[in-house]
Parts: sequence; C-alpha cells; structure tokens
Amino acid sequence: MTTLRQAVQEYLSMRRALGFKLHEAGDRLLDFVTFMEQRRATYITQALALAWAQQPRNVQPAYWAQRLTYVRVFARHRSATDPRTQIPPPGLLPFQPKRARPYLYTDEEIESLLRAARKMPCRYERGELRPWVYYCLLGLLSVSGLRLGEARNLELQDVDLTTGVLTIRGAKFGKTRLVPLHSSTCQVLSNYITKRNRHWARRPVSSFLFVSSWGNRLDGGDIHRTFYALSRQIGLRGPSDKRGPRLHDMRHNSGNRIIPSTDRQGGLLREDHANVDATMAA
Repeated sequence: MTTLRQAVQEYLSMRRALGFKLHEAGDRLLDFVTFMEQRRATYITQALALAWAQQPRNVQPAYWAQRLTYVRVFARHRSATDPRTQIPPPGLLPFQPKRARPYLYTDEEIESLLRAARKMPCRYERGELRPWVYYCLLGLLSVSGLRLGEARNLELQDVDLTTGVLTIRGAKFGKTRLVPLHSSTCQVLSNYITKRNRHWARRPVSSFLFVSSWGNRLDGGDIHRTFYALSRQIGLRGPSDKRGPRLHDMRHNSGNRIIPSTDRQGGLLREDHANVDATMAA
C-alpha cells in the first residue's frame, strides 16, 4: 500500500492532469501529510483531520472549514485504496460564509481611476512608465473582462493589434481563449507599447506586456496596493476602509460593453461607450 505522501502526490498529479491547478490545495495537503507523519499516523482519521484543520487558532472559521474541505476531498479519493480512511462529514466546522458583494462601476468612476493613474507621480527616471502601465492595465480590465492574473500574464506575443485579438494562455482549467478588442482599445495599447519600447530601449526587460519599474512582470500585491491608493484618492474608498470596490468587479462592468451578437464574419461587435473609450484614447 502506498504511503499518505505518495497518495497525495498521485492525487494531485491526477487532478492537475484534468486541468485543475490546485496551487493552494496542493500546499495544504502536503502540509497535512507532514502533520500526519509527525504523529506517525498512516491513515486519515476524523480527529486528526480536525486537529490539523483548526490551525492556526487566530483565523476566521471559514479558513478552518476550507482546510478541512481539502482533506475531505482527498479522503474520499484515498478511501478507495485504504478502507481505514475516515471521511470528515460536511458541517463539522460550521461557518457563515461572507461573500464579497459585487460592485458595478459607473463610467465616471472608471474615468476617474484612469485619470488618477495617468497623474501618478514619478520620482525616478526608471519609474516614468509606471503611470502608463497602470492606466492601460486598469483600462484593459474595465473593457475586456480579463481576470487580473490573465492581464498580468499577457506577453507581447499575445497582443495582435492588427486583428484586434488578445490570446489568453493558461486560463481557467489550463485552456487558451481569444478575446476581441475594440479599435479604440487597440489604439491605446499600440501607443502604450510604443512608449514601453522607447522606455526600455537600452535596458533589459521581460516579455510581459505590463512590467514593473525594474522590467519584471507586475507584482500582484503592488497592483492591489496601487489600486487601493487610487480608489481612496478618487473617493471610491474611505481613508480607513478595509473593504470596497475590487479590481475583480471590473469583470462585471465589461459585460455591459459587449453586444451579444455577431457580424457577418462571426466576430463580437463592440459598443462604442464614448465616455470610457474617449478617456482611454486621450
């Protein structure tokens, strides 16, 4: 019989081969195996699963419940080869889920964010492109429906401004999809890429479309911190607010700018949305 560690590794390989990424689940399950090995336990019990799930003590109950869910799903798989396995039933760690309430941005709010991004101060020459990076990143998120991670992962080769199409690689379930762009968005991206090439002409830079002041792919944490600062600057968030409109909420708005019909070539038609497009093209 395989060990728990071997079983977890086989389980993760199988699920990932099916398209699941399991980044956090994989880390947590390997941590659970280490916990079990330290206690010389060779099979899963409900008591041990609960003891591991309720760590650390200073977190929200929802976090404990999520940890137990990782073990529960794996335990169902493991029980097929080890009948001693105890599967923790649902409801052992009850909690009241707190889902973020979706926020629908107005065109005026998007315009204000873009203007604030363009006006971000630059202390050093290396950071002169930063306002344009965030201006174009936020603008693209607001009209394309991209996830933040998908926008961060865009490389120059994925941007076809001739046909007006973005290629999104390694999206949900590891798939690739094409995203059409309006001509005004293509013009803004073309201008940005020209500025980008000029700024990095004599310095090494990665192939990512949106890069930091050091030429690397934008850091997710820095993107959120910048977005929060801009949101407070234009009044979307109060100075001490811990919650408020999110970057992810821009996906809800982008759908309002796509007409669900096709032209003769079968491509999506884009609504003009003069205000936002004019701000992007300015």
